[in-house]
Parts: sequence; structure tokens; C-alpha cells
Amino acid sequence: MNLAAMDPTTYDAQLEEKRIKLEQIFTDFDTPRLETFGSETANYRMRCEFRIWHDGDDMYYYMFDKALDSKVRCDQFLPASSLINEMMPALIEELKPNTILRHRLFQIDFLSTLSGEILVSLLYHKQLDQEWEAEAKSLKDRLASKFKVNLIGRARKQKLIFDKDFVVETLSVNGEQLHYHQIENSFTQPNGKVSVKMLEWAIDVTKNSTGDLLELYCGNGNFSIALAQNFDRVLATELAKPSVQSAQYNIEINNIDNLQIIRMSAEDFTDAMAKKRSFRRLEGIDLDSYNCNTIFVDPPRAGLDSNTVKLVQGYERIVYISCNPNTLIENLTELTKTHKITRFALFDQFPYTDHMESGVFLEKK
Repeated sequence: MNLAAMDPTTYDAQLEEKRIKLEQIFTDFDTPRLETFGSETANYRMRCEFRIWHDGDDMYYYMFDKALDSKVRCDQFLPASSLINEMMPALIEELKPNTILRHRLFQIDFLSTLSGEILVSLLYHKQLDQEWEAEAKSLKDRLASKFKVNLIGRARKQKLIFDKDFVVETLSVNGEQLHYHQIENSFTQPNGKVSVKMLEWAIDVTKNSTGDLLELYCGNGNFSIALAQNFDRVLATELAKPSVQSAQYNIEINNIDNLQIIRMSAEDFTDAMAKKRSFRRLEGIDLDSYNCNTIFVDPPRAGLDSNTVKLVQGYERIVYISCNPNTLIENLTELTKTHKITRFALFDQFPYTDHMESGVFLEKK
């Protein structure tokens, strides 16, 4: 991370550079005007990880700056949410004089929300005993007088929780309050306010849809929950067990009655749809009863494999959220043989970096 690049006064210029770059690398495609969704210039990251440096009686957070090729002390961190920045000094002052809690502590992770909850994970190079557990519980109780906080202690093959290992985020999406269970160490959108813009964009591009929606790589149901309003039914797949559990929680707390989550990989689901194999997890689910005209994909950086690309091409409309323009280009080379790009967006999830999150909406030619 290049900490020196984090200058809010240069943000607009940096965002413009990203916009131009994304348009340039997609010049081989017939794309419409690029819709650009910027970020807050500070306090936009809902989760952060810091290493801990011990120096005699002192201890502090640090990150490694690639540009400087050295570690940089972080008493505060501009990208981190206001809640994380409030917690950072309060927590470090509690830990400094406590030899039991600070001993062999090497990392602290924060997961915060726009709705005021924060989860703190303390990572150790030692086993956590009853003495540590008592001190950690006392620490959590003291922090709870100022913060809506939960605490986790982690060591090799250990995970001690005080009192929950998740937060519940509340996002205002087109004026509607959506609630999201977000568990520690599971994927969640890092930039809360840009995540809202992504959800609203996805709702907008699918607002005139008919029939049902199929979503691959649904995570904790982030998009599924928001998009359910635009479809008769939604069928979504996700492989990671914690994410599936969060998605089921989110279905319940948001009172969604037309969304079903299946725990399986996109690749296995592709085989199931092609009737290449049968799967026990699909027993009792009549895939043929779904009238899915639209498919939503938000794959990892590797993009879609060739078989999934072929599956996706069978749908009238495709919504593709990408965290890697290079693999998106590879996939679009095939997808644009059958579909036309009718919406194109840049979402600046990670200001002051080269990372570009994009959204593409395609319709069958």
C-alpha cells in the first residue's frame, strides 16, 4: 500500500485517471458511456488489518508501505471508517499496560459498520489460556462502555469469542433499510457507501426484468437480498459455508420470501444445469421450475471459467460485477459474441489504489 498517495485533495484527479484508463482498456468493445461512482475521500473502509509492533513499553499499529519499502506507524488510518479510527487509540491504550493481552500479539483486525457495530480480532503467536480469557472478557466489558463492540481472540487452532463473531450492517438502499449479517473472516464489500451505489445500480439495470434471477457467487446474499424485489424468484449459489449461513440469516431478517440459497460452487452448479451430474444438495429443488431470464455473477479475480461462460450465455440478460478488468475482458470476448453491452460502470471501492471494480449489463443480441 502506498500511504503517500492517500491525499484527499488529489482524489478527483485520481478517479478521473481510473475512468480514462478503464475506458481505454475496453476500447475493443462497443461500450456505452461509462457511469462513474466515486467514494468518500476518507473513512470509507469498513474493515482493516494492522500488524502490531512492540518497542519496549510502547506498541503500535503498522502497515507495510511498498513505495517506501518499509513499515509505517499507523496511530490513525485515513481510509479506515471513523469508528475504526475511534477504536484504534482506545484499544491500544488498554493493551499497552496489560502484559497478558499484549504478549505475543502480532495483528489486530477490525470489521466495522455504517450502523455503529464493530468487531475486533486479536491474533496471537501463543495459546490463549484461562488467564488471557479473563483479561479479554474484562477488556471487552470496558470497551463496551464506549462502543457497540464484540471481541475475538485467535491463536493456532483457537478462536475465543466475546460475545459474537459477526456484525449486522444496515444499508439505506433507495430509501429502504437492508440488513446484512457479516461474519469475521468472510468476504464483505469493504467500502460501505460504494456498496450502496453498486446495489442501487444493479437494481436500476434490472428494474424491467421478468421471470426469475439466477445468481452465482452470491456471498452473504448482498446483491440477492437487494435484487429480490425485481424478480418473481431468486435462486443463488455460494460455496463458502459461513457466507451461506450469513445469507440465510439475511433472508430472515429482511423478510425475503422469494430467495433460495444453494451451497455449491458455480462450477458444480454449471454441471447440474447441464445435467452432467446429479447432486444431493439439489434434492427437492426443481431447477426446471425456474424461469430465469437474468443471471448475476460476481466472480473472484480469476473470472468465469469457460463452462460457466457458456452457461451465462444462455440467459437473456447478464449482470457482471468484476474486481479484475483483465479477466472481465477475457470473459467479454466470448460474451459479446452473443450479447451487447448496454450499461457499463466504474465503482471506486479502493481509492488511492490501481484497483478498479466494474459493472457490466449485457442483453442478448
